[in-house]
Amino acid sequence: MQPRELPTKGNAPITLNSTTRINAKGGSTTPTLETIDFLIDKHGAVNSKLFPTCKLSKLEGTTPAQARQRCGAALVGKGTGKALVTLPGRAPFQITSPISFFNAAPTGGKPTLIAHAYETVPAPKALLVPIVIEKVSRGRYGFQVQVEMPEIAGGYGAATLAEAAVGATRTRNGKKVGYVSAHCSGGRLQVEGVLSFTNGDRFPTTLTSPCHPPR
Repeated sequence: MQPRELPTKGNAPITLNSTTRINAKGGSTTPTLETIDFLIDKHGAVNSKLFPTCKLSKLEGTTPAQARQRCGAALVGKGTGKALVTLPGRAPFQITSPISFFNAAPTGGKPTLIAHAYETVPAPKALLVPIVIEKVSRGRYGFQVQVEMPEIAGGYGAATLAEAAVGATRTRNGKKVGYVSAHCSGGRLQVEGVLSFTNGDRFPTTLTSPCHPPR
């Protein structure tokens, strides 16, 4: 989470950065990632109502450039996705796609993002994943996000990289407002993540991001 310098009262805009890399040991087949679950520090807010929205229907069938052109005002984050594809009769190869995160209309009152990626094998296709941000009360955590990974390359692809940075800002009444904002409590902000794979493997981790008040 950036920046490190944050107020202790009231919120300031931040950017959430996440990088997940997946590798198989000993030459075994890369497992298929099914979901990524996040619990996010409660000392912040998601200000989705202050940002323009984009509809899923506007993004269907679009390339990354087309998606960002159609819904540029709703773009609140960017990233990169990579996958290892093993098609019958072909040596394994890697595919890469830009990832875009668009602010969408709320789902049942809950802030919602649409993640957009694009693949060209076995045929060109836009991959669209709605991501709902739920408010929870779990000790240090106040928000929960579950990302359900789309089928990649017709089921022949396994994600090896999921990289994202979410944190757009806009000016409202002369003040800069972030899509995500936070304040510093206890010298840190914290996120808990769990990777779940189709073979039943689960990998939990807890990440802390140091912060401090203005000096």
